[in-house]
Amino acid sequence: MNELSRNISTFIGCDCEYKDASKVIFGAPFDGTTSYRPGTRFASQYIRNESYGIETYSPYQDKDLEDINVFDGGDLEFPFGNTEKILSMIEEYETKVLDDGKLPIMIGGEHLVTLGAVRAAVKKYPDLHIIHFDAHADLREDYLGEKLSHACVLRRCHDLVGDGRIFQFGIRSGERAEFKFAAEHTTMCKFDFAKLYEICKQIKAPVYFTIDLDVLDSSVFPGTGTPEAGGVSFNQLIAAIITVGGLTNVVAADINELSPPYDPSGVSTACACKTLRELLLAIKG
Repeated sequence: MNELSRNISTFIGCDCEYKDASKVIFGAPFDGTTSYRPGTRFASQYIRNESYGIETYSPYQDKDLEDINVFDGGDLEFPFGNTEKILSMIEEYETKVLDDGKLPIMIGGEHLVTLGAVRAAVKKYPDLHIIHFDAHADLREDYLGEKLSHACVLRRCHDLVGDGRIFQFGIRSGERAEFKFAAEHTTMCKFDFAKLYEICKQIKAPVYFTIDLDVLDSSVFPGTGTPEAGGVSFNQLIAAIITVGGLTNVVAADINELSPPYDPSGVSTACACKTLRELLLAIKG
């Protein structure tokens, strides 16, 4: 793959050339296994368009996107109906970015897109750990017989990294079997981020950081495919992102599960924009 070309329409402040960038964002507009309400394929487009309603400066961190070099590579162009091909395309793109010494940050899409990115990251970093923010456990062995599903994404990631390397926060939904699996194979902190600081202090290995935005309270973030009552506040999420970025070695990340059609007010998209800004500023690289 040759050097990538800058996207014409970029996320605010992310308009440098690929060769100059330390971080790379790109969209993975896929919602082919969504089990309830589709629409996350539109997230990256909406996030870019609406980002110009926010500033590049973060008062949460006293940092500015204008002071870092971020390349926006646009959206990957996916074939319809071929989930494995789509995951392979994500893996190929992430591998290119990682091999070039840059930090990839993907905008989903449904949560299954994370699997393609983790496949790339674990090849480069065999001791990879995963920090996972979500309302849902995503640990099903299969969903209606399908192992490649957004409901199974962390189970498939566990297939790659094994026991003791997945740390889940904010979880408040799942089958009993998922919680039993988590008790034996992952570290799950239900409902909030209470143990995040102490866990981040202990992780010395490279980290893949995945944020399912439905970790937020559904009254704050209704624009998602599978809303769950309860959840954390926006300020709690931003503080948690800053903790992960400051205390761990994040080598790749994503945000996912914004479904703009389900929030005509645009508030959910605004939350996603600010979350991406804070993520870009919080993680080193």
